[in-house]
Amino acid sequence: MEIIEKAPAKINLSLDTPFRNLDGSPEWRMVMTAIDLADYVKIESASDITGIQVETDAGFLPQDQRNLAYQAAKKMQQLFAGHQGVRIKIKKNIPVAAGMGGGSADAAAVLRGLNKMWKLNLTRTEMAKIGLTIDSDVPFCVFSETALVTGKGEIITPLGELTSMWIVIAKPRASVSTPTILKKISYSELSHQNVDEVVESIKKRDPMRLFKAMGNTLEDLTIAELPEVAKIKDKMISFGAQAAQMTGSGPTVFGLCSKMSRAQHVYNSLKGFCDEVYLVRPCNLD
Repeated sequence: MEIIEKAPAKINLSLDTPFRNLDGSPEWRMVMTAIDLADYVKIESASDITGIQVETDAGFLPQDQRNLAYQAAKKMQQLFAGHQGVRIKIKKNIPVAAGMGGGSADAAAVLRGLNKMWKLNLTRTEMAKIGLTIDSDVPFCVFSETALVTGKGEIITPLGELTSMWIVIAKPRASVSTPTILKKISYSELSHQNVDEVVESIKKRDPMRLFKAMGNTLEDLTIAELPEVAKIKDKMISFGAQAAQMTGSGPTVFGLCSKMSRAQHVYNSLKGFCDEVYLVRPCNLD
């Protein structure tokens, strides 16, 4: 038996961390949306093995326990299926180390796929709790829609469909380490975002209000490490994007446009400035 799961990337429309938890992890308040740039994860039941095999068409990615998809399968084996063998094949489309949740999306796809394959009847909330033990972005990726994300990443509050808009994605060649950025956080000096305003703009389907309210608390920290992020933001705005910001801990930047023609112009203009540029739409898995 085999199941193929779509694993959409995510972007952060708003990202704030108001304080650090007692265990050292950041407390998050974020608005995230899934986009139609996606990996595809094939999950096969394997009677000839008792472990987990991971294959990917991106040769530089780990295919062992360092891979989040592997970790998701291992966790599901431990909880529900003992030594039942699993083969996982990942078709990568999401840029790696980009702040777009590619590894977490693959892990979430494995959770959803094995839930179906093994007829576990887990709810998305139950899968999200399992996902939190793997990575803080996995719970959102289980849902893969537009949502308010709070706590350590495990509290998902769906916000409905994002109002019609187009998204231009641009990834610099260089990458940044998420742990490095998180270690730089000084909560006494951190600027905070009006996440509630972003939530209201989505609920009221007011894109102009959204464009003004967006923000990412980690952006300045990443720009200090990689100034190219600021240059890409400036280019996006100069080419016509109505809002632009970094997603996650970076370094990928996205721009929002309310019209396809405007987004196409931004996309075409950026193609001469960045190697990895994508024109996408918001999506919901359901």
